[in-house]
Amino acid sequence: MDHNIYLLATDPKNPCRDVIHSRDTRLKVKVFCLDKERFSPDSNELQLYGYADNKLLAFETIDVAAEDAIDLVNAIKWYANYINCPKMEILPEDPRPNQNIAM
Repeated sequence: MDHNIYLLATDPKNPCRDVIHSRDTRLKVKVFCLDKERFSPDSNELQLYGYADNKLLAFETIDVAAEDAIDLVNAIKWYANYINCPKMEILPEDPRPNQNIAM
């Protein structure tokens, strides 16, 4: 799905709160800067993580549909290029210590 076009909605009051929108699917992804804000993953959504210039980002879908989930990695790759971090490694779990312990 490399042909998809992505759009970015930004919050002028919070530079860490971007939302990636796919123009070609219903995929929407919230971006969180984990060094500046709290993040509690929603168990009904998908989360991926990545470092951008030593800052950990979380990416969480918004009302994800199964057919749109396949586009998630491409959307994050697009965002990584947009923020000038094209080599961002996309991580399946939160790399911070004690963040993946089941309660």
